[in-house]
Amino acid sequence: MQKGVMYRIVTPPGKSRCSQLVLPEKYRVPVLKSLHDDSGHLGLDKTYGLVRNRFYWPRMKSEIEEYCKSCERCIKRKTLPKRAAPLSHLQSDGPFDLVCMDFLSIEPDSSSKENVLVITDHYTRYAQAFPTKDQRASTVAKVLLEKYFVHYGLPRRMHSDQGRDFESRLVHEVLSSLGVEKSRTTPYHPQGDPQPERFNRTLLDMLGTLELNRKKKWSQHVVHLVHAYNCTPNEATGFSPYFLMFGREARLPVDLCFETSSDGTPQKTYLKYVSDLRKELKAAYELAESIAAKQNENNKQRYDKRIRFAQLLPGDRVLLRNLGLQGK
Repeated sequence: MQKGVMYRIVTPPGKSRCSQLVLPEKYRVPVLKSLHDDSGHLGLDKTYGLVRNRFYWPRMKSEIEEYCKSCERCIKRKTLPKRAAPLSHLQSDGPFDLVCMDFLSIEPDSSSKENVLVITDHYTRYAQAFPTKDQRASTVAKVLLEKYFVHYGLPRRMHSDQGRDFESRLVHEVLSSLGVEKSRTTPYHPQGDPQPERFNRTLLDMLGTLELNRKKKWSQHVVHLVHAYNCTPNEATGFSPYFLMFGREARLPVDLCFETSSDGTPQKTYLKYVSDLRKELKAAYELAESIAAKQNENNKQRYDKRIRFAQLLPGDRVLLRNLGLQGK
């Protein structure tokens, strides 16, 4: 007690002894306004530090935490820690059960092409990339019809983000007329379409390895780089996307030079070939699914350890984030 006022004497680790004023309840809100609202709206730890160095009251930290969490200006204007749901994976039951598509934007090359339409089969990871001059819906529909479906057939479902090019009436009508379902990710959440996003990074890395004079004509080299990717074993499945899609490994120039075959398949009758192919693909699909499931589970465990999840229930009050707001 000093002059009729109660203090709490503490000695923080590594610091000298200090006195904390035992603050009556009626003064707590003005103190928090001064040390939080009028001090730049600092976060919980810094606000708590400012208060703790001066004052004390029972259950002080929990009260300060609640004050900071309910601060309207902090909620609206500051970047708060992200809250995310536990990770879940898209599921597919076989080749062309689910096909994902996305656009990759690159600096224009000598032919004025600056976009790449990336289409990936979810089950096999088999990817195709088509350089385009724009991202219009008509371009998407033309590539799908003339360069993809005509070679590989129709998938059961096409999945994309909510870009105008993919969500246009034209694309929906084309897919609907062909009996292909259309699904999409949630807004501003590219993780909902992960395979094209991952392949985009791989393709950019591969394009970055081109010689300077070839980079000016990068669109001419995309097809060769994508083929090399498809012939390489995928870490998620243990097989190359080419093998899971076609049932055999691709013959590369080195195989022709040395008369080798990467899968060692000799000539055989059609019936024998089809019978063996079914057996090999069935075994490969089962093993690929097992490896992919194990990796997905490991990825989920690592991801879920880092997230903060708050379940929303009907009737909960929420704020809508205005992503079109300019400035801070």
